[in-house]
Amino acid sequence: MTTLQIEQFMCRSDNFGVLVHDTATGATASIDAPEENPILDVLEEKGWQLTHIFTTHHHMDHVAANQALKSKFSAEIIGPAGSKIPGLDRAVGDGDSFVFAEYDVEVIATPGHTLDHICYHIPAVQTAFTADTLFAIGCGRVFEGTPEQMYDSLRKLAALPDETVVYCGHEYTETNAQFALTVDPGNQQLVQRATDINDLMALGKPTLPTTIALEKVTNPYLRTDDPGIRHLLDMEDASDVEVFAEIRRRKDNF
Repeated sequence: MTTLQIEQFMCRSDNFGVLVHDTATGATASIDAPEENPILDVLEEKGWQLTHIFTTHHHMDHVAANQALKSKFSAEIIGPAGSKIPGLDRAVGDGDSFVFAEYDVEVIATPGHTLDHICYHIPAVQTAFTADTLFAIGCGRVFEGTPEQMYDSLRKLAALPDETVVYCGHEYTETNAQFALTVDPGNQQLVQRATDINDLMALGKPTLPTTIALEKVTNPYLRTDDPGIRHLLDMEDASDVEVFAEIRRRKDNF
């Protein structure tokens, strides 16, 4: 039986804040630190004390509250090595692992969106925090890396167990679904998921978390080998990376 509780909430305009709390030890980690006040509000509501910040990459909407929260709680900031993460205490890289409240946390390097981007995976509770690499029915823009890097990063995440629960960095799912239907219109699971997402949004409910299994059947960036997508793009003989790059290019202009 797990002692971890996960609380998801909104920050800024469309960032997700996520707190991971261990009932046995009292340890509490924030996945990134998009905005101070919403994080403080949830901590106060729950009666939790922040002990860690797991930083995924250096973009300001993920590190804006690092210094303020570190100052207030003396929280340890863990983040990617070789990166300018505000207040960084412990640098980690691909294949590293560390212990949080007696749970092993695995670090997966996922360059593409940024060169320093990492994701965190807690195998014991089958949960991954993918920030701006893997979104629900989407992926992050390729700002600093290459399409090849982003494609390889997504394949790493897709290789996690199907039942892995995925928390992402932003509420982009509705737009992602609208775009995905333009390149994968015959996918009935995607059509149904888009309807479900519209219903959730209409009720003001979050569309996350998702799962690796659900992304593998509805996320076009994980379906570059699908014959229907390749036919629609007129890329039957292209490489998977080329198909990925074309899908990402179309989304950038969507």
